[in-house]
Amino acid sequence: MGVPQAMEILRERAESIRESLHKSQTITDSMVAILGSFDHRLSALETAMRPTQIRTHSIRRAHENIDKTLKAAEVILGQFDLSRKAEAKILRGPHEDLESYLEAIDQLRSTANFFKSNKSFKSSDGVVNHANNLLAKAISKLEDEFRQILTNHSKPMEPDLLIDCLPNSLRPSSGSSGNQSEASGKPEHPSKTPDAGVCKPPTLIPPRVLPLLHDLAQQMVQAGHQQQLFRTYRDTRASVLEQSLRKLGVEKLSKDDAQRMQWEVLEAKIGNWIHYMRIAVKLLFAGEKKLCDQVFDGVDSLRDQIFAEVTANSMALLLSFGEAVAKGKRSPEKLFVLLDMYEILRELHPEITDLFGSKACTEMREYASSLTKRLAQTAQETFGDFEEAVEKDATKTAVQDGTVHPLTSYVINYVKFLFDYQSTLRQLFQEFNEGEADAQLAALTTRIMSALQSNLDGKSKQYKDPALTQLFLMNNIHYIVRSVRRSEAKDLLGDDWVQIHRRIVQQHANQYKRISWAKILQCLTVQGASGGAGGMGSDGTSGISRAMVKDRFKTFNVQFEELYLRQSQWTVPDSELRESLRLAVAEVVLPAYRSFIKRCRPLIENGKNPMKYIRFSVEDIERMLNEFFEGKTWSEPKR
Repeated sequence: MGVPQAMEILRERAESIRESLHKSQTITDSMVAILGSFDHRLSALETAMRPTQIRTHSIRRAHENIDKTLKAAEVILGQFDLSRKAEAKILRGPHEDLESYLEAIDQLRSTANFFKSNKSFKSSDGVVNHANNLLAKAISKLEDEFRQILTNHSKPMEPDLLIDCLPNSLRPSSGSSGNQSEASGKPEHPSKTPDAGVCKPPTLIPPRVLPLLHDLAQQMVQAGHQQQLFRTYRDTRASVLEQSLRKLGVEKLSKDDAQRMQWEVLEAKIGNWIHYMRIAVKLLFAGEKKLCDQVFDGVDSLRDQIFAEVTANSMALLLSFGEAVAKGKRSPEKLFVLLDMYEILRELHPEITDLFGSKACTEMREYASSLTKRLAQTAQETFGDFEEAVEKDATKTAVQDGTVHPLTSYVINYVKFLFDYQSTLRQLFQEFNEGEADAQLAALTTRIMSALQSNLDGKSKQYKDPALTQLFLMNNIHYIVRSVRRSEAKDLLGDDWVQIHRRIVQQHANQYKRISWAKILQCLTVQGASGGAGGMGSDGTSGISRAMVKDRFKTFNVQFEELYLRQSQWTVPDSELRESLRLAVAEVVLPAYRSFIKRCRPLIENGKNPMKYIRFSVEDIERMLNEFFEGKTWSEPKR
């Protein structure tokens, strides 16, 4: 195909396109004209419909407002209906159905809050005032109901029931009951009790009542009646607690009362007090704490203060007794009850700290701590008093038979009792931070022993017979040594102390032998005797006169019989020591007497009436020596 032909074809196609565009423009212009016509018509229609739309919107809003008003009216009517039902329940009182009564109070409170938050409602103030008046009456009835339920179920605890709550190891001895002041009611000493056991807290109020009391308390707190609730609970429970203690036997004791009271009576009351303290803290106060926590659960602002005031008078009553004793006149016999009192307060210290740990209980907690320190101080001062009393004991009446003096046995028993309180004494010494406790106890024991020995030395000088002086000291020092060896005191005083004092016993025994028997043994010697009538004999009696022998026998008989009569009245109470002393005397006397008789008997037997001089055989002497130190009385027949 040539170029001209191609050009012709392109020209034809361009013409065709031009015609198509022209037609399209014509159509577009026509559509624009038509659409413009529609716009004018729609604007006219919208103008015509606007009043109708406005009326329709107003009607819809009116319907919405009517729905809202109906719903609001329904809520208000519902509140009135609930309030009417609640009012009816409240007017009937809480006795029939306490749970419904509490629900009614909640409903009234809800109604009052509803109208308070919707003050735009007509007469809402009147409704609120009416609801508040009803609430006030309801809470007043609740307060009466709380008081009545609490009072009806609050009864003083019987002593037997309280004792049953204690483990066996802490119960008083049989025959002592809580209200018998004559019985000490003191359990075994804790150091000898392997397991203190667990106390079972008593049921102060039936468990079924506790939820009711808790709910009532909550309602009163919400109504702002805390003070009325506080007074009601405190007065009721404090009175019942004090009655329980009185039934147990607790009584008020002043310092003057303690001073005037006979020691035996006071001692029994102190024993009871120890028992009462344990029951009060472990059972009664613990029970009151648990009860407070249950009734006032969630009301922390009241709980601690109420417990403090419920227990304040009872705790003060118990502690004032201890204070009266601690402030009383000191005397050695009071030491162990002071230690018992100190010991029970130390034993109860963890419980007291736990029960009375709140700020509201600070005064009682500090009172107990102060009394503990006061008892420790008084006990420590009594140690010094006892040491001084031992050293200065001025008992003039000597024990006639030279036996162990009552002061010795008293002091030794005192020291033995002290060692029963070793753990208590360690705590007591630590109260004052005075060094290692065992060293202090050893020093105290040593000082008491030294004071006793000093006093015994003075008492021994009352005897006119120096032999009895030595026997008396031998008996008493031996008793001390034997008692120490058999007690825990040996571990503290040490073996050296024991050995030194055993040697002292032996020294007094040797002194006794020398003083009692030296003179009589001289009668049994023949040395130095001058010759005379009687001549010489083949038995070795040469140079001894018959008159001299007779005189020696007569002197021996008189002296030995005198010793027998006197020293058979003397006493060596320890059988082992008595036999040892007799043997030591026999080992000296019998060989000397046997030798003297053997050498001198021929001179006497050849004369007239030999039995007048040889009155005792060796066997007689041995038998009579075995009757020495028996503590015979003058009324017994003489041998």
